[in-house]
Amino acid sequence: VPVDGSHWLSMREVLDGLRQKGHEIVVIAPEISLYIKPTTNFVMKMYPVPFTQEDMDENFQAFLRDVLEEGSFLERFIKLYQSMKRFFDLAISSCAHLLYNKELVRYLEECKF
Repeated sequence: VPVDGSHWLSMREVLDGLRQKGHEIVVIAPEISLYIKPTTNFVMKMYPVPFTQEDMDENFQAFLRDVLEEGSFLERFIKLYQSMKRFFDLAISSCAHLLYNKELVRYLEECKF
């Protein structure tokens, strides 16, 4: 169950290596993400989340703008904190929707994941 962003980009190389050694890879991911996309290198199990790709992209772009914005230390700190909180709220929502997805959890239990 990867985390989107740089963690996923690093993990993808590891998964490719495991696949080359004959392992079956199953990736559990939300339908909406920044970088986690289906490929032929692994089985993808996706679950719905209550936000859109536009929400995700907008929050990420806002975070980048806030990182580069000028102003006093306190102003920048508060904006960055608020931006990170919005981004983490999406991530927490995504995790909660995974845990409450009975069908997917049943699949994981049956596969002895």
